[in-house]
Amino acid sequence: MSIIDDRVLALAGLAQALRQVRRIADTGQSDAQVVETALDSVFRLDAPSPAEVYGDAASLRPGLRALRDYLGGSGDDPLLPRLAMAVTQLERRFVQDHEMAKKVGDGIAAIAPDAERLGSAHPEVLSALGSLYAETVSQLRPRVLVQGNPHYLGQAGVVAEIRAVLLAALRSAVLWRQLGGSPWDFLFRRRDMAASIAALLG
Repeated sequence: MSIIDDRVLALAGLAQALRQVRRIADTGQSDAQVVETALDSVFRLDAPSPAEVYGDAASLRPGLRALRDYLGGSGDDPLLPRLAMAVTQLERRFVQDHEMAKKVGDGIAAIAPDAERLGSAHPEVLSALGSLYAETVSQLRPRVLVQGNPHYLGQAGVVAEIRAVLLAALRSAVLWRQLGGSPWDFLFRRRDMAASIAALLG
C-alpha cells in the first residue's frame, strides 16, 4: 500500500469511530462490530501496518464510504466533519503533553488483559476505557463536545461508550499524523485520496 492509502485508512478509522459516537449520542445504540473494530485499534499499538491496526482494510469499509461522501460533498451529517476537526485539534494537544500520553498508554496497557479476556467491547472494558478518557484526555481544553439526545447522554453506560470510542478516534488521529497526515491533504491531495478510497472499496 502507498503512504496515501495508509493515511486514508487512518482517516477512515477516525470517521468510522466518530460516526458511531454520533449514532450512540443520538440513539443510545451502536453497531457492535464497528465499535469492536474501533476499540481493538486502541490496543494494537505495535501493529506492523495501518491496515492491521484495524484488523484489515475491509473492516474500515463504513469509514471509507463516509470519507468518500465527505470528499464528494455528499456527507449526510454536518456535525461529523466538525467533530473530526475537534478530535484532530485534540490530537495536537495530546501528543504535546508527554505526561498525559504516558498516563493513557499505561492505562491502556492495564486494561489490555481484560480486553483480551472479555473482548474490547465488553461493558467492563468500555467502562474502564471511558474512565481513562474522562481522567486524562477529557481534561484537555477545549474539550470535544458531543451533541445528541439528552435522554441517552444522561445514561452512564452510553457516556462510557462514547468516551471509549472517542479514545479510539483519537488513536486514529494520532496514527494519521504519524503517517504524515495534515489538514493540507484536504486541499492538495483530495484527488489522490478519492482515488485511494475508490481502490480500497473496490
